Amino acid sequence: MNQENFWVLLSKKLSGEASDSEMDELQQLILEHSEWQLAIQNLEDLWKHQQKNDDYMQGEDAYMLHLHRINELNIPFGDLPAETPVVQVKNNRKWYWVAAAMFAVTAGIFWITKNTGVKPENEKMAGQVNEVSTRPGSKSKIQLPDGSTVWLNADSKLDYDKNFNVELREVHLTGEAFFDVVKNPQKPFIVHTGPADIKVLGTAFNVKSYPGDKTTETSLIKGSVEVTLKKRPGEKWMLKPNEKLVVLNEYIQQKREERPAIKLQTRPYLAIRQLTYQKGDTIAVEAAWTQNKLSFEDESFLEVAQKMERWYDVKFLFKNRTHEDLMLHATFTTETIYQAMEALQYSFKFKYEIKDKEVIIY
Repeated sequence: MNQENFWVLLSKKLSGEASDSEMDELQQLILEHSEWQLAIQNLEDLWKHQQKNDDYMQGEDAYMLHLHRINELNIPFGDLPAETPVVQVKNNRKWYWVAAAMFAVTAGIFWITKNTGVKPENEKMAGQVNEVSTRPGSKSKIQLPDGSTVWLNADSKLDYDKNFNVELREVHLTGEAFFDVVKNPQKPFIVHTGPADIKVLGTAFNVKSYPGDKTTETSLIKGSVEVTLKKRPGEKWMLKPNEKLVVLNEYIQQKREERPAIKLQTRPYLAIRQLTYQKGDTIAVEAAWTQNKLSFEDESFLEVAQKMERWYDVKFLFKNRTHEDLMLHATFTTETIYQAMEALQYSFKFKYEIKDKEVIIY
């Protein structure tokens, strides 16, 4: 019953028909069901975008536009629930808007459930954690129950217990995420990764910890963080703004079968470095992805290829291994994989071919 009431209240909010008491009730439901946050944010963004650009449209046209946008997101219509709630309001044009919104909400929550691992409360078993994940080529923004905001980069996963913020604020990250943490000295915020734990009170920072990457990086934008390495539990490293802690992973597990795992030497095991800024840019390269920028500065082609694989959902194959060590620098925003590779080829002189989703470097 809560879920049905939630859809009704959310539709009223989107259409501007919700009373103060209904807004309070909706806010309470959102606090009780943190797993709905991702769906709400994505659909509110869609709603706001539609209002800015489509106010001139009639109701039926707007409704059809919503269906078109849902189709563009590859939401499977055949898998939608049998019943989609519709709220009738006074104005006929608004009825179409609300019907479209509710269809989008119902479709959207299913799509997110199927593809990101966010599950409605009635599908979870007691004691399970909430899980948010992104596929290669996609990113997500979510708000945790304490109000902290997390941007999740491509091919990443964030887990947190359903009792998050009751006594503890702990999350587990595989991949990359940018955190803007609400300050609460009584409840430190802890990010667990494979090789390290990052503890903060309230700050903004980026963590990159992909299995297969040669390093795990914690990059501090503002505030302070305390990093503890699992191999050195008795030692702690404090970072200042514009610093990052780079830790060499013990093993590089390359995805390519022909590249064997390489065990790294224990020294140098870690380093504290300054964040990287490209000329004329005020956003650090380490956090540029949150602004939809794929940036790299003096990184090897092999490392850049890993980033591009996640960004564009492709695979790289180096037929010519000498190109793996090319040091590249560039920034891409709206460029396709074809445009990005053309630009890199022009600047760094190598040959390549794109076949389906495979980029072959000769």
